[in-house]
Amino acid sequence: MERRNRLVRFAIPLIVALLALVAYEYGYDGVRGEMAALRELQLAKTKTLEKYISIISEKPTLENTLAVLKEKRKADDSKIIDAQTPALAAATLVETTKGIITGRGGSITSERVEKPDDLGKFKVVNVSVDVTLPDTRALSDVIYNIETRTPYIVIKELDARLRNFREPRDLMIRLRVAALTGGK
Repeated sequence: MERRNRLVRFAIPLIVALLALVAYEYGYDGVRGEMAALRELQLAKTKTLEKYISIISEKPTLENTLAVLKEKRKADDSKIIDAQTPALAAATLVETTKGIITGRGGSITSERVEKPDDLGKFKVVNVSVDVTLPDTRALSDVIYNIETRTPYIVIKELDARLRNFREPRDLMIRLRVAALTGGK
């Protein structure tokens, strides 16, 4: 019996020590690891929240900047021909050019819409117009009105000839004008 008592005396403290070791390993260490993971998660969420707060505090500045950029965009859009397609933009360009020329006493003998050119996000619409003008003053007025117009129209080519050399009255003009339109 004494042998059994001795075995029990050594076994019970050994079992208690092993149970304490298992409880420490799986209980305390596990809880401590989970606590550390929760602290890291809380720290990450806190940093994210601080970033959101800083972004929200910048909202009025961003709204003001957006408003300024929208106004600049409107101002820039007034400088190009606003049309759904390049064909409509070319028609608008032809009508504008016709109005300028006929307003100065000229007459249009022919008009041709050329293929639009790509210019990044924009398209360049080209139109050739043959015109008869009464004199050089009318030609000067036509050129001035085309070049100073909004939306911007550019004269790419100008060919001026006299109809009759003996009586120089009428001018035969070939204009090639171009304008920008949105690239739709």
